[in-house]
Amino acid sequence: MKVRSLSLAGALLGALALGGCKVGPNYKVPAMPAPPAYTDDGHNGDWSTAKPADGADRGMWWTVYQDNELNSLEQRCATANQNIAAALQAYDQAHDLVRENRSSLYPTVSLGAGASRNRISNNAPLRPVNTAATYWDFLIPLSISWEPDLWGGIRRQIESSAANAQATSADLANTQLSLQGLLAVTFFQIRGLDLQLQLLRSTIDAYTEALQLTEDRLKGGLSSDSDVQQAKAQLEETRAQLIDIGVQREQFEHAIAVLIGEPATGFHIAERPIIGDPPAIPTGVPSELLERRPDIAAAERRVASANALIGVAKSAYYPTIFLGAGGGVQSSTISKLFNSDSTQWNAGPSANEILFDAGRRRAQMDLAIAQREQATALYREQVLSAFRDVEDQLSALRVLEQEASVQARAVDAAKKSTELSTLRYKRGLAPYLEVLTNQTIELTDERAAASLVSRRIVASTQLQMALGGGWNSAQLPVN
Repeated sequence: MKVRSLSLAGALLGALALGGCKVGPNYKVPAMPAPPAYTDDGHNGDWSTAKPADGADRGMWWTVYQDNELNSLEQRCATANQNIAAALQAYDQAHDLVRENRSSLYPTVSLGAGASRNRISNNAPLRPVNTAATYWDFLIPLSISWEPDLWGGIRRQIESSAANAQATSADLANTQLSLQGLLAVTFFQIRGLDLQLQLLRSTIDAYTEALQLTEDRLKGGLSSDSDVQQAKAQLEETRAQLIDIGVQREQFEHAIAVLIGEPATGFHIAERPIIGDPPAIPTGVPSELLERRPDIAAAERRVASANALIGVAKSAYYPTIFLGAGGGVQSSTISKLFNSDSTQWNAGPSANEILFDAGRRRAQMDLAIAQREQATALYREQVLSAFRDVEDQLSALRVLEQEASVQARAVDAAKKSTELSTLRYKRGLAPYLEVLTNQTIELTDERAAASLVSRRIVASTQLQMALGGGWNSAQLPVN
């Protein structure tokens, strides 16, 4: 009967531990209303409305730019970047912590072995008569201990660590998105500089011809040495601009080398000017952003982790119950170690309840609640920042498109003005200063137009990043 009662009690405690109550609040995602549409939707039909397929995972989002070299660099960044590797190890650590916490649900079983040579003092009190002063003690103990999770404290701890592991997984995705986005931005900045280099080289050729014109006119007595020196100064200044862009380009190359995990020494990207308009990037509706941004997912999972810790703190108010059993064999002679008379065992429950702790548990509870409220505030701030990021890039694309159109007209006007002033100079109807002024204006306008080409591509890349780069919260691991 006694054995049967112990079995029933053990079964009851096991059922309570596995399916019993969990103290503390159950988690609810913090309310965060999303606007029905982006402010800049409708200004450009290319991105105002997402098609059904646009909600699917886009994975390698940079392929929309159809640049094989960029595709290759992005793949190398994903596999060789050291910051991504560190973030991956951080996730592995968080996942290992989940496994560690989950093991607390199960009993701990340990087995040992020992042998010792002992001597009893001849003057020891109550020493048995006719007992040997020295003897061997051989022992093989077996112990089983278990703390049933009656109040759900362990399960809340697992819940917290699992949510934290998911947050770390989202951190990994966000690190990869940020670094691969930075690589794309830097790559297109290089391509923009290549366009500037192409422009400056063609301008240097034009200025060289202009210098030759002034020298020929000087020889014919139709111009002054001042005109020649002004033409030389303009030519050399433009060459200096070309060299300066070369410095910027090499620095961007070095930055990309670090992003793909390679030494900057010897790394080079072939020159190829950027061309064309940015591709259309569908944005969908703002509410989708809560699932498509890994930084938002990480912040939300940290709220869930903090919420579960309230239950862990609350479980400290309840008694702690332990179930333990021990046994083994013990003998003074090794030949009798495994005889039935050498067995020993003990079993029984124990309980412990704190009666006074000077407010320690109350302080731990208040701390857990405050940490959850802090995590909630950070989550809401992250969501607001995400909406701002998307709006920033949508407005940038819209404004830059308008600016590029106006700038193109300015370039056309400057070119015509330079042609007319050069013709007037050749006919002796205008001073060379007029030609020089118009050439300077033309180059400034052309460089501004070239800069807008790369700025628009960069803005579209940053919009991709603001939208989550094709990531989706469904990719979070189930721990």
